[in-house]
Amino acid sequence: MKNDKKYGEVRMNKKLAIFDLDGTLFDTNLVNYYSYKMAIQSCGLDIKFDYEDFKEWNGRSYKEFLPNFISDKELIEKIHNKKIELYELNLNKSKINEHLFTIIENVKNEYIIVLVTTASKKNTIQILKYFEKMQLFDLIITKEDTTKLKPDPEGFIKAMKYFNVEARNTLIFEDSPVGIEAARASGAIVFTVNKF
Repeated sequence: MKNDKKYGEVRMNKKLAIFDLDGTLFDTNLVNYYSYKMAIQSCGLDIKFDYEDFKEWNGRSYKEFLPNFISDKELIEKIHNKKIELYELNLNKSKINEHLFTIIENVKNEYIIVLVTTASKKNTIQILKYFEKMQLFDLIITKEDTTKLKPDPEGFIKAMKYFNVEARNTLIFEDSPVGIEAARASGAIVFTVNKF
Protein backbone atom coordinates (compact mmCIF):
# COMPACT_ATOMS: atom_id res chain seq x y z
CA MET A 1 0.00 0.00 0.00
CA LYS A 2 1.60 3.23 -1.15
CA ASN A 3 1.05 6.56 0.58
CA ASP A 4 3.74 9.24 0.66
CA LYS A 5 4.35 12.70 -0.70
CA LYS A 6 5.71 11.56 -4.05
CA TYR A 7 2.30 10.00 -4.84
CA GLY A 8 0.37 13.19 -4.08
CA GLU A 9 -0.41 15.39 -1.12
CA VAL A 10 -2.95 13.88 1.27
CA ARG A 11 -5.53 16.49 2.18
CA MET A 12 -8.08 16.76 4.97
CA ASN A 13 -10.92 16.07 2.56
CA LYS A 14 -13.77 13.86 3.68
CA LYS A 15 -14.73 12.75 0.19
CA LEU A 16 -13.10 9.87 -1.59
CA ALA A 17 -12.85 8.89 -5.27
CA ILE A 18 -11.59 5.36 -5.94
CA PHE A 19 -10.51 4.13 -9.36
CA ASP A 20 -9.85 0.66 -10.72
CA LEU A 21 -6.81 0.22 -12.98
CA ASP A 22 -7.39 -2.34 -15.76
CA GLY A 23 -10.32 -1.46 -18.02
CA THR A 24 -11.08 1.73 -16.11
CA LEU A 25 -8.04 4.02 -16.08
CA PHE A 26 -6.27 2.05 -18.80
CA ASP A 27 -7.21 -0.47 -21.47
CA THR A 28 -4.66 -3.19 -20.73
CA ASN A 29 -6.32 -6.16 -22.40
CA LEU A 30 -3.61 -6.45 -25.05
CA VAL A 31 -0.82 -5.77 -22.55
CA ASN A 32 -1.98 -8.59 -20.29
CA TYR A 33 -2.82 -10.93 -23.14
CA TYR A 34 0.57 -10.67 -24.85
CA SER A 35 2.41 -10.82 -21.51
CA TYR A 36 0.63 -14.06 -20.63
CA LYS A 37 1.09 -15.43 -24.15
CA MET A 38 4.83 -14.72 -24.00
CA ALA A 39 5.01 -16.27 -20.52
CA ILE A 40 3.27 -19.44 -21.72
CA GLN A 41 5.59 -19.70 -24.73
CA SER A 42 8.66 -19.14 -22.54
CA CYS A 43 7.65 -22.25 -20.57
CA GLY A 44 7.66 -24.28 -23.79
CA LEU A 45 3.92 -24.93 -23.72
CA ASP A 46 1.88 -25.40 -26.88
CA ILE A 47 -1.48 -24.06 -25.72
CA LYS A 48 -4.17 -22.36 -27.74
CA PHE A 49 -4.50 -19.03 -25.94
CA ASP A 50 -7.01 -16.97 -27.88
CA TYR A 51 -7.46 -13.23 -27.30
CA GLU A 52 -11.26 -13.41 -27.47
CA ASP A 53 -11.27 -16.14 -24.83
CA PHE A 54 -8.92 -14.09 -22.66
CA LYS A 55 -11.21 -11.03 -22.80
CA GLU A 56 -14.05 -13.10 -21.35
CA TRP A 57 -12.10 -13.26 -18.08
CA ASN A 58 -11.89 -9.47 -17.74
CA GLY A 59 -11.37 -8.41 -14.14
CA ARG A 60 -10.79 -11.91 -12.81
CA SER A 61 -7.71 -13.28 -11.09
CA TYR A 62 -5.23 -15.43 -12.98
CA LYS A 63 -6.11 -18.17 -10.48
CA GLU A 64 -9.54 -18.28 -12.08
CA PHE A 65 -8.75 -18.16 -15.79
CA LEU A 66 -5.36 -19.91 -16.15
CA PRO A 67 -6.72 -23.26 -14.82
CA ASN A 68 -8.88 -23.33 -17.97
CA PHE A 69 -5.66 -23.76 -19.95
CA ILE A 70 -3.24 -25.31 -17.44
CA SER A 71 -3.91 -27.80 -14.64
CA ASP A 72 -0.54 -27.74 -12.84
CA LYS A 73 -0.75 -25.23 -9.95
CA GLU A 74 3.01 -24.69 -9.74
CA LEU A 75 3.15 -24.02 -13.46
CA ILE A 76 0.28 -21.53 -13.16
CA GLU A 77 2.26 -19.56 -10.56
CA LYS A 78 5.39 -19.73 -12.70
CA ILE A 79 3.51 -18.39 -15.72
CA HIS A 80 1.91 -15.62 -13.70
CA ASN A 81 5.25 -14.53 -12.24
CA LYS A 82 6.79 -14.58 -15.72
CA LYS A 83 3.87 -12.49 -16.99
CA ILE A 84 4.63 -9.85 -14.36
CA GLU A 85 8.25 -9.74 -15.57
CA LEU A 86 7.21 -9.39 -19.23
CA TYR A 87 4.44 -6.81 -18.66
CA GLU A 88 6.66 -3.76 -19.15
CA LEU A 89 7.68 -4.98 -22.62
CA ASN A 90 4.04 -4.71 -23.76
CA LEU A 91 3.06 -1.36 -22.24
CA ASN A 92 3.12 0.22 -25.71
CA LYS A 93 -0.09 -1.75 -26.39
CA SER A 94 -1.98 -0.01 -23.57
CA LYS A 95 -4.42 2.90 -23.91
CA ILE A 96 -5.09 5.63 -21.39
CA ASN A 97 -8.58 6.82 -20.44
CA GLU A 98 -7.93 10.52 -21.04
CA HIS A 99 -11.50 11.51 -20.08
CA LEU A 100 -11.27 9.86 -16.68
CA PHE A 101 -7.88 11.40 -15.96
CA THR A 102 -9.32 14.80 -16.88
CA ILE A 103 -12.02 14.20 -14.26
CA ILE A 104 -9.35 13.24 -11.70
CA GLU A 105 -7.41 16.42 -12.41
CA ASN A 106 -10.57 18.50 -11.92
CA VAL A 107 -11.71 16.89 -8.66
CA LYS A 108 -8.40 16.23 -6.90
CA ASN A 109 -8.68 19.39 -4.80
CA GLU A 110 -12.04 18.22 -3.44
CA TYR A 111 -11.60 14.44 -3.31
CA ILE A 112 -8.93 12.12 -1.96
CA ILE A 113 -7.83 10.08 -4.99
CA VAL A 114 -7.20 6.35 -4.52
CA LEU A 115 -6.35 3.49 -6.86
CA VAL A 116 -7.62 0.01 -5.90
CA THR A 117 -6.62 -2.84 -8.19
CA THR A 118 -6.15 -6.60 -8.20
CA ALA A 119 -3.09 -6.11 -10.41
CA SER A 120 0.37 -6.68 -8.95
CA LYS A 121 2.17 -3.78 -7.30
CA LYS A 122 5.04 -4.04 -9.80
CA ASN A 123 2.81 -3.83 -12.89
CA THR A 124 0.64 -1.09 -11.34
CA ILE A 125 3.67 1.13 -10.68
CA GLN A 126 5.06 0.38 -14.14
CA ILE A 127 1.98 1.57 -16.03
CA LEU A 128 1.49 4.64 -13.83
CA LYS A 129 5.10 5.66 -14.40
CA TYR A 130 4.83 4.89 -18.13
CA PHE A 131 1.99 7.43 -18.43
CA GLU A 132 3.44 9.75 -15.72
CA LYS A 133 0.34 9.53 -13.47
CA MET A 134 1.83 8.39 -10.14
CA GLN A 135 1.57 11.82 -8.54
CA LEU A 136 -2.22 11.95 -8.87
CA PHE A 137 -2.90 9.26 -6.26
CA ASP A 138 -2.96 9.73 -2.50
CA LEU A 139 -3.03 5.98 -1.93
CA ILE A 140 -2.45 2.90 -4.11
CA ILE A 141 -3.84 -0.48 -3.02
CA THR A 142 -2.78 -3.50 -5.08
CA LYS A 143 -3.16 -7.28 -4.97
CA GLU A 144 -0.40 -7.55 -2.37
CA ASP A 145 -2.27 -5.27 0.05
CA THR A 146 -5.40 -7.41 0.37
CA THR A 147 -6.22 -10.96 1.38
CA LYS A 148 -9.43 -11.13 -0.68
CA LEU A 149 -9.78 -10.10 -4.31
CA LYS A 150 -12.78 -8.64 -6.10
CA PRO A 151 -15.73 -9.36 -6.01
CA ASP A 152 -14.92 -9.02 -2.30
CA PRO A 153 -14.98 -5.30 -1.36
CA GLU A 154 -11.94 -5.54 0.95
CA GLY A 155 -9.74 -3.16 -1.07
CA PHE A 156 -12.43 -0.47 -1.27
CA ILE A 157 -13.32 -0.75 2.41
CA LYS A 158 -9.63 -0.60 3.33
CA ALA A 159 -9.31 2.71 1.46
CA MET A 160 -12.39 4.15 3.20
CA LYS A 161 -11.11 3.11 6.62
CA TYR A 162 -7.61 4.43 5.91
CA PHE A 163 -8.95 7.95 5.31
CA ASN A 164 -11.95 7.57 7.66
CA VAL A 165 -14.41 8.40 4.89
CA GLU A 166 -17.93 6.98 4.93
CA ALA A 167 -19.31 4.96 2.01
CA ARG A 168 -21.92 7.66 1.29
CA ASN A 169 -19.05 10.10 0.63
CA THR A 170 -17.17 7.67 -1.61
CA LEU A 171 -17.31 7.33 -5.39
CA ILE A 172 -15.97 4.20 -7.10
CA PHE A 173 -15.21 3.92 -10.82
CA GLU A 174 -15.16 0.33 -12.13
CA ASP A 175 -15.62 -1.58 -15.37
CA SER A 176 -15.71 -5.36 -14.84
CA PRO A 177 -18.65 -7.34 -13.41
CA VAL A 178 -16.54 -8.52 -10.44
CA GLY A 179 -15.28 -4.99 -9.81
CA ILE A 180 -18.77 -3.51 -9.96
CA GLU A 181 -20.05 -6.22 -7.61
CA ALA A 182 -17.26 -5.41 -5.14
CA ALA A 183 -17.92 -1.68 -5.42
CA ARG A 184 -21.64 -2.09 -4.75
CA ALA A 185 -20.91 -4.37 -1.78
CA SER A 186 -18.80 -1.60 -0.23
CA GLY A 187 -21.85 0.65 0.00
CA ALA A 188 -20.25 3.42 -2.06
CA ILE A 189 -21.71 5.28 -5.04
CA VAL A 190 -20.67 3.37 -8.18
CA PHE A 191 -19.92 4.64 -11.68
CA THR A 192 -19.53 2.10 -14.49
CA VAL A 193 -16.92 2.63 -17.21
CA ASN A 194 -18.10 0.85 -20.36
CA LYS A 195 -15.52 1.92 -22.93
CA PHE A 196 -13.12 4.68 -23.86
